[in-house]
Amino acid sequence: MQTTQGTIDKNEVAKFEAMAAEWWDPNGKFKPLHMLNPCRLDYITSQIAAEYDRDLKAPAPFKGLRILDIGCGGGLLCEPMARLGATVVGADAAAGNLPVAKLHAEQAGLEIDYRHTTAEDLAASGEKFDIVLNMEVIEHVANPQTYLNACHTLLKDGGMMIASTINRNKKSYMMAIIGAEVIMRWLPKGTHEWSKFITPDELYTFIENSDLRPVDRKGFVFNPILWSWSISAKDLSVNYVTTSIK
Repeated sequence: MQTTQGTIDKNEVAKFEAMAAEWWDPNGKFKPLHMLNPCRLDYITSQIAAEYDRDLKAPAPFKGLRILDIGCGGGLLCEPMARLGATVVGADAAAGNLPVAKLHAEQAGLEIDYRHTTAEDLAASGEKFDIVLNMEVIEHVANPQTYLNACHTLLKDGGMMIASTINRNKKSYMMAIIGAEVIMRWLPKGTHEWSKFITPDELYTFIENSDLRPVDRKGFVFNPILWSWSISAKDLSVNYVTTSIK
């Protein structure tokens, strides 16, 4: 599918296309996401269950919900959403990610609608979703406000957007760039640009300017001793996540 340029940063897209084959390798270049994913899923599923009054212990609790995962990569979030019964569209501007995502979903017996497209193109086509997952994407786009405006358009009235990103401060530079890219070598050098990180207050302003209503924000906190992630109500100093309602 031909996509418009919109808010896409071609250099950012190229970074992730170059790593596409490693999406499902828990010890590869996406090891940090594999480590973080259980924590992300705990937050996402609890927010959706609370908003839509769903019992996560029931079979297919998200049945009837249409979910868009923008910047879906290899499908690390799409697949669990599909297993929970949702109708899932995974969209990515990096075409090289999609064959990997499609093949993995087929091997898992899951039906997921993967598309090489952008938030702007989906919005222009009139697509609507109950939930937009916008996870670790906004720090890679060229214009965060325009991008979030498109996410607003994609939501049904009463719909929910869950967005996560990285705070911009000295600690995030040391953890997300020096720690993850230089010392631990979890990610290739240059995966992130510190100047494009977004503070929680900045993100809230972007969200409110897009006519969404922020209702929650939490931190994702890494414990180097336990070697695990947890959700924090107070510590948003590095990775954090927000929920907003249209």
